[in-house]
Amino acid sequence: MKLSTWLKWFTGGCEALLAIPLAGGLFVLSTGWQVLIFMFLFHLVTLIFSVKESRSFAGSILGLITSVVGAIPFLGWIMHMVTAIVLLVDAGLATKTDKA
Repeated sequence: MKLSTWLKWFTGGCEALLAIPLAGGLFVLSTGWQVLIFMFLFHLVTLIFSVKESRSFAGSILGLITSVVGAIPFLGWIMHMVTAIVLLVDAGLATKTDKA
């Protein structure tokens, strides 16, 4: 499995955890929004490896946008949920392609 696929699984899982309604919001607040900066950088790394490996990078772009607007309560929750779904589906399809 390619590195970009592993990174998509990881970033998708992190986004899914941040999408948990109360717990994700409290985690973002308790870290002083630093988790959003961390996720922005992680999505950037995933984007770089996805482009380098000629893989889909829509989830990483969406993740970068989510990290920027993630501080807005309701919008951030929706964006984390959508980004998690996109990244995990993309990772699943990439895993299936890698095994074939």
